[in-house]
Amino acid sequence: MTDITQSTSPRTSVINDPRVRGVAYQVILVVVLAFLVYEATTNAIENLRRARIASGFDFLSTTAGFDVNQTLIPFSSSGGSTYGDAFIVGLLNTLLVAAIGIVLATILGFIVGVARLSSNWMVAKLAKVYVEAIRNVPLLLQLFIWYNAVLKALPNPRQSYEVGGGVFLNNRGLFAPQPLLEPGAGLVIGAVVVGLIGSFVFRAWARRRQEATGQQAPIGTVALALIVGLPLLVFLLTGRPIAFSYPELRGFNFAGGVQIFPEFVALLVGLSTYTAAFIAEIVRAGILAVSRGQTEAAHALGLREGPTLRLVIIPQAMRVIVPPLTSQYLNLTKNSSLAVAIGYPDLAQVFMGTVLNQTGQAVEVIAITMAVYLAISLITSLVMNLYNRRAAIVER
Repeated sequence: MTDITQSTSPRTSVINDPRVRGVAYQVILVVVLAFLVYEATTNAIENLRRARIASGFDFLSTTAGFDVNQTLIPFSSSGGSTYGDAFIVGLLNTLLVAAIGIVLATILGFIVGVARLSSNWMVAKLAKVYVEAIRNVPLLLQLFIWYNAVLKALPNPRQSYEVGGGVFLNNRGLFAPQPLLEPGAGLVIGAVVVGLIGSFVFRAWARRRQEATGQQAPIGTVALALIVGLPLLVFLLTGRPIAFSYPELRGFNFAGGVQIFPEFVALLVGLSTYTAAFIAEIVRAGILAVSRGQTEAAHALGLREGPTLRLVIIPQAMRVIVPPLTSQYLNLTKNSSLAVAIGYPDLAQVFMGTVLNQTGQAVEVIAITMAVYLAISLITSLVMNLYNRRAAIVER
């Protein structure tokens, strides 16, 4: 006779179930956060009501009572510009200095990072001194140095330094020729865009062709023809539709041309040099992460130091460089808010400063500013993550 024994697993209490407890903790956390947000919101609304401060975003359509010296769009208090226009002006100025700063910081950071590993003792030591000195001095102090000790110490317009080509430098900024677009200039700009896109497409095609067949294509010649030759040809065929207005000294200042204000230059140089010091260390670490055997193999194939670094070492080092590089780009963008200390009209100075003081809409202004910086950070991270995914090693 066979005994059939039915084994049943012991039942655990619902309270001791890890999955149930995990869900319960999350629900409790969400409830607590919702309660805190509700209390903060109702408290803010009540305080605004008592202070008789209007809430909402209607103030964005109100005419602004101030002017901004640097604008990428038409803006004037006498021309009916609104606080919403002031927000756009500040945002564009922030994006301008952040975009140019990222490019300059990346170029300078890569140069200094490679120089730190140079076999030349003097070059390596100078790069090390730059990195250690810049990283350990507060950025705000560097901005003050560039603005007050360097740019404000330049001569007045009558004693301006003439750089050449109609470019003048003085304590009121950099004055340069301003392009004047006439009918047909859009075709020239379109040719520039087409040339840039065409050069990237040709470069990608040439790389795939070289990987498949080993045959090299004249990438440099074709890129030069597309980027320079095509726009120049269109420029000549359309009757030279782009002219230039050159700055001229009239009285105590220059008239004509375009003026680059010292606040912009100080902020741009300060952000670029400061961030470049951190990027340099990231680049140095990325290069050192590549096996020494890669360099030896490249030298065994007859490659010199320059091609070895450009074609073998840097592409592999980018897999280590890109993730921390993203953080430096984000830091540069957020550090641009220090522009308020030297009077550059960025988003923080124009919107959170002047607009907030004139309207008193603290909650709305701060919320919009926080949302903008969050969006910029998320977009930057997305772009860098896409590039990082492309540079990462693909498993087979």
